[in-house]
Amino acid sequence: MPKSKRAKVIHLTKVDKKGKELSLKLFSNIRECLDQYQLCFVFSVENMRNTYLKDVRTEFSDSRLFFGKTKVMAKALGTSPEDEYQPSTHLLSKHLVGNVGLLFTNREASAVIEYFKNFSKTDFARAGTPATRSFTVPAGLVYSMGGEIPAEDDVPMAHSLEPELRKLNMPTTLTKGKISLENPYTVCKEGEILDSRQTRLLKLFGVATADFTVQLLAYWSAATNEVKELESKEE
Repeated sequence: MPKSKRAKVIHLTKVDKKGKELSLKLFSNIRECLDQYQLCFVFSVENMRNTYLKDVRTEFSDSRLFFGKTKVMAKALGTSPEDEYQPSTHLLSKHLVGNVGLLFTNREASAVIEYFKNFSKTDFARAGTPATRSFTVPAGLVYSMGGEIPAEDDVPMAHSLEPELRKLNMPTTLTKGKISLENPYTVCKEGEILDSRQTRLLKLFGVATADFTVQLLAYWSAATNEVKELESKEE
């Protein structure tokens, strides 16, 4: 009589979690950087994109950038005068909330501030984010840029995309190989939360509305053991 599959013995092997190990490594690396670098900046990121963050890492190849667990980073800096690693570093911890990271560098503070003041990359918006502008496709022949540029400088949208436009609830028609709209079609309005359908339409029409920016919030100087807060990127 064959053995029942229900009686099958399954051997469970214990797998060590690497989470704690990674946290300890992050903690250790940050404390080492506090000894090695003259400045420690806290920065926040808007419209996070890994590709553009890599660009920042490349630009600051002579520095160290950490984008990890905020609680671990705060613990490494210290959360009070009693447990801070260097004098005043605990004052940076209050800024470690949300999408933030640490940048350690020996460059001049003014040069770092100036770089991020002018740093911005535009990309396509993602679902769940608010629309930064309104976008409406005009009635008539549908062009590839959806009316963003003059018709004489644009080209009609490829007829092969018409089924996808209709699938995305855009009331288009296909006549003699040309896509057209009977009435203007509003893809999104400024301030509303975008869904996946809207972000796909924006991408099809080449409308990039999300700006990847890095805002410096504060920095600690080893020379003075002081923390300076930066209210905005313009400072």
